[in-house]
Amino acid sequence: MYFTYERPEFDAGDPKEIRRVIEEAYVNGKEAAKNGKAADYIPELAKADPEDFGICVKSLDGETIAFGEVEKRFSIQSISKVINLAAALKYLGFRETFSHVHMEPSGDAFNSILKLDTVSDLPFNPMINAGAIQVMSMLSNFMDFEDLMEFARAFCMDEEITLNEAVYRSEAETGDRNRAIVYLLKSKGVLQGDPDKTLDLYFKMCSLNVNAKTLANMGLLLSNKGQNPFTGKYIIHPGYIRTIRSLMFTCGMYDESGEYGVLVGVPSKSGVGGGIAASVSGRLGIGTYGPALNRKGNSVGGIAALQHMSHLLQLNVFG
Repeated sequence: MYFTYERPEFDAGDPKEIRRVIEEAYVNGKEAAKNGKAADYIPELAKADPEDFGICVKSLDGETIAFGEVEKRFSIQSISKVINLAAALKYLGFRETFSHVHMEPSGDAFNSILKLDTVSDLPFNPMINAGAIQVMSMLSNFMDFEDLMEFARAFCMDEEITLNEAVYRSEAETGDRNRAIVYLLKSKGVLQGDPDKTLDLYFKMCSLNVNAKTLANMGLLLSNKGQNPFTGKYIIHPGYIRTIRSLMFTCGMYDESGEYGVLVGVPSKSGVGGGIAASVSGRLGIGTYGPALNRKGNSVGGIAALQHMSHLLQLNVFG
């Protein structure tokens, strides 16, 4: 769905109008979800109900507006790449992290190995599988899964995050393409950790159980420069948040990031489990859940809802 550039006249600062727009976004997203299908290349993901849809919006003053399936837990999948990158930046720093992975959009599918094999020995960015596996290889040398899960709980302000064992087993049993990526990196001499440990941690982080509220929390932390707005504690340095949000904007929606940047214009990260986490600087964290995906692997309902909200509430980073 494409919008014209005219906006209806209403007070975008009126809480009632904001709630109405978010409810409209939910209705649009629920309707749009009929045009997608749940991921099936990981068998456990195919069990999701493609008609499920939910949206949660959280503001820095503590207000929450939610509609639909916002409590249902699902696997975080590629949105975990944001958490992994944040951990690498926090514990290794900018220079070390980006000595082993680039920060350029690839223009290819999230699980492609074409450019990794033919163009560059290092992955193009941390938001594609090859880049996330490389980041995980760095983390694997000093963090185990419990460490990473605790960091994820803090980063998402959700102490209820657990491992989805069924999805983890399904990932491990069918993840041959990711095995190819980790051993291709090893063959090039650039992998920074043990390949089997790296891949196991990668699969587990993709299998974290979250919901739309969790993703809204993540977006809120990113919107608040890495500070938990409820405790005042900084989870990660504000300078690193700029890096993360920039990469979310340019690379976070797979090879649909360019079009999404034009139509929505909000730093976001999607996952094939159906989630999208979005961050509106200084204002909002947004989480959507809709397992019906388009051909790029992004939630059809989530994109429709976020486009509606961005257009009417003027959330685009360029105004």
